[in-house]
Amino acid sequence: MKEMKMKGIKMIRMRKRNWVLLLAVCLNTVSVCAQFSRQDYSLNPEQLKKVQIAYSKTTSIVFPYPVKSIDKGSSDVLVQKAKGVENIVLLKAAKHDFITTNLTVVTADNRLYVFMLMYDEACPDLNVRADLSAVVNEEVLFSKENDNQKKIEQYAALALSKKKKISGLNRSRFEIQLRVTGIFIHQDMLYFRLAMGNRSKISYDIDQLRFFIRDQRKSKRTASQEIEILPIYCTSVLSAVPDQSELTQVYAVSKFTIPEKKYLTVQLIEKNGGRQIEVDIKNNDLINVEILNSY
Repeated sequence: MKEMKMKGIKMIRMRKRNWVLLLAVCLNTVSVCAQFSRQDYSLNPEQLKKVQIAYSKTTSIVFPYPVKSIDKGSSDVLVQKAKGVENIVLLKAAKHDFITTNLTVVTADNRLYVFMLMYDEACPDLNVRADLSAVVNEEVLFSKENDNQKKIEQYAALALSKKKKISGLNRSRFEIQLRVTGIFIHQDMLYFRLAMGNRSKISYDIDQLRFFIRDQRKSKRTASQEIEILPIYCTSVLSAVPDQSELTQVYAVSKFTIPEKKYLTVQLIEKNGGRQIEVDIKNNDLINVEILNSY
């Protein structure tokens, strides 16, 4: 009886020893994994893409996809998206000789960019193209509203490649022409294909291209309300239409209809110039759209 009792005590001690060893192994594994994780995802400032910005000049960073999120590390830096486009970020120093800080940008293709911002009044980088050297993580998860970004790009490209063209939606002034050559739809997105031509000898620098719904033409004394429609995506970013040329691109917007006695106006505005041109689209033009077939 005494021997059985002794054996029972030994078994209990062995079990306790085994549990202690198992716990030690688990803790060691967690420690190793934590170290591994820190080593994999830590950011070395020396390896980050450096961008010099100034107080009296504006630096632009051009991304390959629309920008979805921007975060700056210091209030000493001014940051905003360029007006009318989705893939250009504008930077400027809010004070002279600010302490080096960082800029974090998330784009629609699930990529995270991190830049080191440094002050340089004499020789800043005025035009920076974001490339893979600034990408630190490609596993960004968006909310459901951004899940279809790739599909929007695919159907915009499909609309661009369609051969069939509509007529009647065009305007020409000052040897500048704006034409709506196609209106397409797929699910909840409308795709407008626009052709911008320049037959003059002077390059047409684009300030912005706008979509807005407004009242039908009235007397100048009557107030007119405008409802602006912001494109979600465009197939390319145009800064100018060179002389003697024509460029075509597609703009994607959330679907809508035009209320009675109103127009959808597409407006092209010249930068530092007066060659402004507009095309009005009626509700009938919008209803008779071409359906883009699924891939």
